[in-house]
Amino acid sequence: MEDEKLTFIMYPWYAMGHLTSFLLLSNKLAHRGHKIFFVHPAKTLSKLEKFNLYSELINFKSVTVPHVDGLPLGAETTSDIPIFKQNLLFQALDLTNPNIESLIQELKPHFILYDFAYWVPSVARKYGVKSVHYCSITPSSVGYLMRGEQPTSETEMMKPPPGFPVKSSIKLHKYEARLIAALHSMGKDSSSSVSFTQRLLLAFQDGDAIAFKTTREIEGPYCEFVEHKFKKPIVLAGPVLPEPIVTSNTEEDWSKWLEKFQEKTVIFCAFGSECKLKKDQFQELVLGLELTDLPFLAVLKPPVEAETIEEALPEGFTERTQGKGIVHSGWTEQQLMLSHPSVGCFVTHCGGNSLSEAMINECQLVLVPNIGDQFINARLFSGDLKVGVEVERHEENGFFTKGGVCKAINMLMNDESEEGSKIRVNRAKWREFLLTKGLEDSYIDALVQKLQTLHGASVC
Repeated sequence: MEDEKLTFIMYPWYAMGHLTSFLLLSNKLAHRGHKIFFVHPAKTLSKLEKFNLYSELINFKSVTVPHVDGLPLGAETTSDIPIFKQNLLFQALDLTNPNIESLIQELKPHFILYDFAYWVPSVARKYGVKSVHYCSITPSSVGYLMRGEQPTSETEMMKPPPGFPVKSSIKLHKYEARLIAALHSMGKDSSSSVSFTQRLLLAFQDGDAIAFKTTREIEGPYCEFVEHKFKKPIVLAGPVLPEPIVTSNTEEDWSKWLEKFQEKTVIFCAFGSECKLKKDQFQELVLGLELTDLPFLAVLKPPVEAETIEEALPEGFTERTQGKGIVHSGWTEQQLMLSHPSVGCFVTHCGGNSLSEAMINECQLVLVPNIGDQFINARLFSGDLKVGVEVERHEENGFFTKGGVCKAINMLMNDESEEGSKIRVNRAKWREFLLTKGLEDSYIDALVQKLQTLHGASVC
């Protein structure tokens, strides 16, 4: 049983963060000789190929995203659409059910890993294939946010659910609870699709197991809570660290610009490939970076009300920050930025992949969550783990100011700050833990062993 090589189909949600997360795990499994068939939207191949480290074992299978009325022509991923049209992309995902069933019939895998395609388990069972919900968000987020199909009031959502770990620092502010409630109701009025909440609940409830990218040391109590809640085996993949990037794959090489500054003095700010701030918040953010008087590189999407970065910048900003600060709207190799010796601080929207990449580097963490599980991630990292600091925000509307941005950065970048010093020490401790020799291998090996046992139980 121990030497049995497994075959997997991977079917992640059509968002780059989900696709790359599944591909990272695919690399870890392929390293151990297991075979992967990776299903992806056709046009994403060029972005994914460079991350495939085992082309002889990881085979890409493209799927044409079906067109749905209201979905822009050619839209394939969440970065192609505004968030209010995301339910249409879910409908398109659901229309690929026959494609996935044909693949299962043809490839006869031992397992299929999925996330938002909630119907995968019922299809897999028809052919004796085990299904595992590989969750791209944390157990703490799942435990706190998934409360059942009935609407949860803002007041209820601000408090942890019954039975939630008592030592947890996690809770939501009023404006966050309001946003979560709106997100959970998405799609409930559609006749052709389940609501977002129903989709998630079914995805968790129907599979043979639930897998998370985390460790017991970081989220053990939350894993136990989720396991009890859904009554499913929980398997942990460990930190699933990305392989180090030595050279940039982009046209612009920022290393030469970064090298002009002293070690650990540059602020790197990045909010992912999808986050779009409102113009007033965009301006408060970049003005806050300017206020620190430190060099900075901000990689941001143009705000909602603007077509370009240039038209959204505050008056006189470009002239005042010439040579010292850059706001860029293009693609950068975030992992390469975070590991650069000149970068000392990372201002992040708290996406799961961004935090994973940051935790194995030495830059300090300033947290500015934007939506959904990012709020929970921010509490986990600032409260439970105490490895970063959140920017202060207005309780009612979530508004942050340039002063708040500057204050959070200075706390961590100022050696004389007592609170900042404690966070820096704790940050170094967790980084050392995640980079412990053999830690990741032990988790991946245990994951494979549990899956082999699960498969064996089904054929015995």
